Amino acid sequence: MTAGEIGRRPWIVGVSGASGTPYAAAVLRALLDAGESVDLVVSRASRLTLLDETGIAFRDAHWRQDLGEWLARGADGKPDAFAVGDALGQVRYWAAGDLAAGPSSGSYPAKGMIIVPASTACVAGVALGLSKDLLQRAASVTLKEGRKLVVAVRETPLNGQTLKHLVALDEAGAVVLPASPAFYAGATHIQDLVDFVAGRALDAAGVPHRLYRRWEGELGGGSPDR
Repeated sequence: MTAGEIGRRPWIVGVSGASGTPYAAAVLRALLDAGESVDLVVSRASRLTLLDETGIAFRDAHWRQDLGEWLARGADGKPDAFAVGDALGQVRYWAAGDLAAGPSSGSYPAKGMIIVPASTACVAGVALGLSKDLLQRAASVTLKEGRKLVVAVRETPLNGQTLKHLVALDEAGAVVLPASPAFYAGATHIQDLVDFVAGRALDAAGVPHRLYRRWEGELGGGSPDR
């Protein structure tokens, strides 16, 4: 462990194979903007989704370069929409198949975990304690250690079995957060809708941000004409 890693307590961000990679990018950017350290786990299925939604091939050997390109891309697909800078120095990447990785153990220091987006397969695996990859194992560890787990499920409609799994996660102490954008904040762009969901995930985790305009009890307060 280097001197810079002593006392490091990251947020673990798990990205599963559901559609919604812009949500993950927005959460990651906001965590880094807040000065938080991040441990990143990208599932094998999510790489296919990322490639389909952005054209980016996420590679273990070149993860920093690929992550930088991903975080710089806007929700509308525009490259270089965001400046990433030196923030990637706060990220540690773990391969999804590495079950000996730090986040696989409860003794590994972490603040909590955000799964964004969470597929129904991921939800089932965490609810049932399958730990079939590092993402699921890290989520199980987060629950057993009593740390904050936010599950941003992205699927519609939801069948009865998935609803049961979500109830099980809620009962286990997780925050179940459907990736459901709202419109009262005055969204005028797809990025605004993405940032709303990312912001609600960070609200649930207790991380400060400025991703969306909050409700202040005034009708029309989110109108872009005001």
